[in-house]
Order: sequence, then structure tokens, then C-alpha cells
Amino acid sequence: MSGDGLRRPLRCLVTGATGYIGGRLVPELLDAGHRVRCLARSPERLRDHPWTGDAEVVRGDVTDAASLGAALEDVDVAYYLVHALGSGPDFEETDRRAARIFAERARAAGVRRIVYLGGLTPAGVPADRLSPHLRSRAEVGRILLASGVPTAVLRAAVIIGSGSASFEMLRYLTERLPVMVTPSWVHTRIQPIAVRDVLRLLVACADLPPDVSRTFDIGGPDILTYREMMSRYAAVAGLPRRIVLPVPVLTPGLSSHWVGLVTPVPASIARPLTESLRHEVVCREHDLARLVPDPPGHPIGFDEAVRLALQRVREARVTTRWSNASVPGAPSDPLPTDPDWAGGSLYEDCRGREVGAPDRAVWRVVEGIGGENGWYSFPLAWALRGWLDRLVGGVGLRRGRRDAQRLRVGDSLDFWRVEEIEPGRLLRLRAEMRLPGLAWLELRVEPDGTGRARYRQRALFHPRGLLGHAYWWSVSPFHAVVFGGMARNIARAAEREPLREGSAG
Repeated sequence: MSGDGLRRPLRCLVTGATGYIGGRLVPELLDAGHRVRCLARSPERLRDHPWTGDAEVVRGDVTDAASLGAALEDVDVAYYLVHALGSGPDFEETDRRAARIFAERARAAGVRRIVYLGGLTPAGVPADRLSPHLRSRAEVGRILLASGVPTAVLRAAVIIGSGSASFEMLRYLTERLPVMVTPSWVHTRIQPIAVRDVLRLLVACADLPPDVSRTFDIGGPDILTYREMMSRYAAVAGLPRRIVLPVPVLTPGLSSHWVGLVTPVPASIARPLTESLRHEVVCREHDLARLVPDPPGHPIGFDEAVRLALQRVREARVTTRWSNASVPGAPSDPLPTDPDWAGGSLYEDCRGREVGAPDRAVWRVVEGIGGENGWYSFPLAWALRGWLDRLVGGVGLRRGRRDAQRLRVGDSLDFWRVEEIEPGRLLRLRAEMRLPGLAWLELRVEPDGTGRARYRQRALFHPRGLLGHAYWWSVSPFHAVVFGGMARNIARAAEREPLREGSAG
């Protein structure tokens, strides 16, 4: 508090602002009156967020001491919300190195507080028996606490909120499987927490007294087994009672593949989540409530958290999703139009159609592509490509969309990522599937001056080595069906669109 009793606005740095929690924390901090700076490797991915004009966005990386040091200048509170989950076998070393750099730079910059969201670890379980995911989260917390900067480490188990990986795993398992053969971890006790409570506590930690530097367990009021969570989800969602048949033979590895087949969450993300469920994760204390008293109605119970999440899903108000974060190892190269690409191989498949509909009708179809609407050609071919990508560890086709009608830069769209969008004119997607090269899909809409429109479609592929060239030539015979059908069917859909124009808004 300042001398006149009014709280001084704090400058907060948020790392991981393109991720699930970070993208929701920024507007909460702004609403609390704080000034916010976001550190992002790709600042353009934050361009279309409604709060971007109110926050400062800088380019940098937590593993780059120079850019991180510049981002931490004049910062009061630094939020550490990044991790290398699913980035490969060396993710623990990556997490360790990033945390050390962050701790050193924060201390050097005179940051007054670090706030970190980690994972709730089971009581009495030695570190070598923890899942690599939980073990790394715990180690990052210890590194930050040893930084010399007052640090609040919040440890949460399963976070229930629209778009979270844990919630989507629970949702799809329960909705798609009325009879489930499940791993033994469905009997593990868990203390889930609503994402609204997580955000409330993260914001409150900015104002903790300077002598507070420790871990805090955070959780909701309910302690449930995963089996009970599925049963109660079904009840809230109005589904018939689910039959759950646990079997001991599903190891964490097999469980992750099983989850990957049934839900949009790929095995690389599902494995650390399922491994973390092997041990009981229940809060051992609720000390943070003494410093940050719970307001009426908080913490939110499991059933209410599910109801709120489902309401957001049904109303298409999911502001961030687990897939907001970049897929580890996915390319981030820009479209190859600059001189650096000169002389390189670049394959193109170009299609175009004259459309008997206005450009705004064509754009509605283009912006609504993917997810439940599909890709307007040969669904079996798209589904097969998605399954093949899953088999080699990719994201597959089932990530869907954050919003059924609107896209923004950085959104995941099945196995694509929105790289650029010019409303009414251009949608450019960058592939995040496993490929021997880099791929883009570009969709353009142009008015022709007569009240009709031209639709232009371009698929580009920059091969990597001989395998990349072989890949292009092996799939090119199918382009006439897949891409040709796509252009034709998008035009037809747009020509039917004016019939629904009044309701389309």
C-alpha cells in the first residue's frame, strides 16, 4: 500500500502469454489495475487478442539471457508460466536451464517478486518416483525459490476450465466412451481446482508481503478419484451414467496412446498428464487463504467448475486452449517470400474459382473452415492424414478450433496454426503436422467488382532433403481430388451462404 492508502499499480511481466494460463492471466492483471508486459517468442501471435492494445508485448525467450534481461527491466512482479512439456527426452534439462536463467536475470533486474504456477506433488513420494513432468515442475520451483527474489510457488493438480488439457481429456473420455476400460489410476484421489480460482490467486500473489517466499498448495473444495470426476462430469453434462472398468495392464505409456486416440490431446501431452495421476495429489495445506482470503463462493466446487467450462464451450467463449502453446518442435518459419529462400525448392499447388456469391459470403466459409466444418473435400483423406500424424507423434486432426466462427493469429486449427489473417481477404495456415519439410495453405478472397468474388487457394511445400522431395511427389497425384475438391466445395458452400445471410450476421 502507498502512503495515501491506495495501491500502487505494479508492472508485471508475464511469460507464456501465448499459452493457456498466461493468455487468461494478462487481462485479469489489467483488470486489477496493473501494467503488463508480455514476453513472447512470436509477438505476432498475440496481435489479435482483445487486450493486446492495453499491454506491452516484447520479443524474447526465457532461455535467452539478453532478451529476458531487457524484458525484466523496471518489472515489479515476474510471472513464470513456461515449461518444456512434451518437447522431447531432454525437456527436464531445458526446464532447468530456463529456470536458472530466469532466476539470475530477475535478481539482477531487481524484480520484487516471482510467481510460478507448478504442479502439486504427492506427499511422501521421493523425487525419483515422481513422473518426469512433476519432478521437473518441482525442480523449477526450487530453483526460483533459491533465486534471492521473494517467490510464490503455487502448486495445482488438475485445472478445470474450458480449453485446459486436463478438462478436455476428462470431457472427451467421458462424452465419447459410455463404457470405458480404464487404467488403475482412475482410483487415484485428486483435488482439482477451477481455472477461475487459479487466476484469482495468481493475481493476488502480486501483492504478497515481501517476506513471503514459499510454496503454496492450491485446490478446490472437492477431493475426488478420476472415476468420480468422470461420473460427476457426466451428471453435470446430462449424459447417461458411464460404466468404468479399470484394468491394471494399461501402463502410463499405453494410457497416453489410449487418451490420444479418444481425445484431441496428443500422446506427447497426454503422457505427462496421465503419469502425474499415478500418485495421490491432494493439498497438504491451505495457507494461502490466510494471506489471500477466499471471497464468497470460492474456491469453486468441481460441479460448478464443470458447468462454467461447458457453458463457455457451448457459447463459443473459450478465450484460450491448451493448444494455444506452440507444439514443441513445430516450425515457426515465415512464408517463404523473402530473399533467404531464393534458389531453394518450393512446390506449389494453386487453385482458383469464380464464385457466384459476394466476397463476404466466401469469407464466412473460409474463416469457418476446419473443426466441425471439416475441410470441404474427401473427408477420409483428411482423416487418414490426421491418423498418420498421430501415429508418428504429431498433433493429428482433432485439435479443432478455439471458436466455431472466428479465427485469430496464433490459433490452432486441427493440424495447422493460423500464421496470418486479413479479415475478409486472406487466411494463411502453417502446418504443424510431422513433415519432411515446411508447409503452408493460403486461402484468398477477392471481390471482382460485380458483386461476385474470386477464390484463390495455394498450398506450398518447402522440402527438407531427398525425403521431402519424395514426399511431395508421392502425394501430388491426390492433390486434384483433395485441393481441387476443396476449392470447388468452398465455392459451392459460399454460393449457398446468402440463403442464410440474415442469420449469419
